[in-house]
Amino acid sequence: MSKLDNRIPPPILMLATGAAMVAASQFLPPVLPGNAGLAGAVAITLAAGAFGAPAFAAFGRAGTTINPVDIGAASKLVTGGVYKLSRNPMYVALTLLLLALAVGLGNMWLGLGPLAFALFITRFQIMPEERIMAAKFGAEFAAYRGRVRRWL
Repeated sequence: MSKLDNRIPPPILMLATGAAMVAASQFLPPVLPGNAGLAGAVAITLAAGAFGAPAFAAFGRAGTTINPVDIGAASKLVTGGVYKLSRNPMYVALTLLLLALAVGLGNMWLGLGPLAFALFITRFQIMPEERIMAAKFGAEFAAYRGRVRRWL
């Protein structure tokens, strides 16, 4: 267990990563034409919404917490809808929003931001969450983990 496990709310980390990407973009020349970057950013943002919105709605319908810092408060294991495609569609959505930002800013070097975010979230958020879910939901979580990928 690390001191960073479940300590930084993923939306805050995503915003900090995005801010770092915007700052870095000031020193990197664009490599995509403006319209291509904008069209790609819009398409990726729509994909993020297709993961994020149904994920939040599913948690609401289940009446369980979306608080990523207090995973132990989870009262239900949500496995339907978009959770049949990914065990972490909310994190997929946040990662896609960062990718959309990189594309919108026109520099694929900024794609290192979403990659770093995904690696950090996997290690310090998802893996600790999975330990808690395994302890709390046992065989039900094990079966779910066996049939649905962590990301996509």
